[in-house]
Amino acid sequence: MAVAVTPIALEHAVGFHACLDAVAKEKRYLAQTRALPLERIEAFVRESVAKDAVQFVALDGSTVIGWADIFPAWADAVSHVGSLGMGLLAAYRGQGVGERLLRACLAKAQAKGIARVELESRADNQRAIRLYERLGFQRETLKRRAMRFDGVYYDSVQMSLLLG
Repeated sequence: MAVAVTPIALEHAVGFHACLDAVAKEKRYLAQTRALPLERIEAFVRESVAKDAVQFVALDGSTVIGWADIFPAWADAVSHVGSLGMGLLAAYRGQGVGERLLRACLAKAQAKGIARVELESRADNQRAIRLYERLGFQRETLKRRAMRFDGVYYDSVQMSLLLG
């Protein structure tokens, strides 16, 4: 497969913004419906790189086609808990790229001391839920009417994985 998975770098900011925006505009996989302005994303990537954050991108050549990240909670008592976010352009789904991104994140998160990873997925996103379960995530609860797109409510599933 020509797709590479690599830690995010400053040169990926514009492509990450475009990828995030494309996935968000699908109004299906993310809670947001568009990416924040490019300047905010560039600052976010700069901070991620400076902190050696658990954030990876998938590249087809030099084009960002997906991402995954796990950011720890800020409060002391829950700083061992990380929250997973990820997305992949439609043309690359179902090819194992998401699993490669997720595995890279989980390995780095564990190395950085994250002991619990949490995520929330729309309940009808069965492909993603199957991936999470295959990698050991457990369903914890169903949140009814957790998301709303264009006036339509959707349930979400909260899941977690204990590392190490």
